[in-house]
Amino acid sequence: MNYHIIPVTAFAQNCSVIWCETTREAALVDPGGDAAKIVAALQQLNLKPAQILLTHGHLDHVGAAAELAEHYQVPIVGPQKQDAFWLEALPVQSQMFGLAECAPFTPTRWLEEGDSVQVGKVTLEILHTPGHTPGHIVFFDRAGRLLISGDVIFQGGVGRTDFPQGSHQDLIASIKGKLLPLGDDVTFVPGHGPTSTLGRERISNPFLQ
Repeated sequence: MNYHIIPVTAFAQNCSVIWCETTREAALVDPGGDAAKIVAALQQLNLKPAQILLTHGHLDHVGAAAELAEHYQVPIVGPQKQDAFWLEALPVQSQMFGLAECAPFTPTRWLEEGDSVQVGKVTLEILHTPGHTPGHIVFFDRAGRLLISGDVIFQGGVGRTDFPQGSHQDLIASIKGKLLPLGDDVTFVPGHGPTSTLGRERISNPFLQ
């Protein structure tokens, strides 16, 4: 699976375009804002997304989802349904973070642990990874050894847990119990900052020692 990162919003959030090399079918992951910038990047890549995938319900990851879903006439898929309260509170989040007003929405399909999403010939496995938010999920391309990890783990860091229904204990359990066992060779694309590998973070990430 190929990927291209489009940094969006004042929070430098990694919106990812992922696509199947064989079919060129694409998906857009966590379009947090700056819809026009995302459309321009997709045009430059000559890609049109068939779906929008969400890891969790925070504004900086979903802010342009509804607008782009309407623009491309595609479904919004994910996160896990325990993040419904975050999506319902998007207008409040907009005020809190000083970003443009974002109306609440409901995804076309919620995702659960054990579900999968198809992008062309690529199968993405769904893991439920609560802690940063209760309904946070990640997308794993097992064959390609690529993980789209949202705000669970970063290079040298982990997701914040000081939001409503956040839990540092749950977050570390998600990382150690679900992500690290995927393998040291797995490259992950985080919600913010540079990519890394699970092996590098297992050894060097101070939050996992």
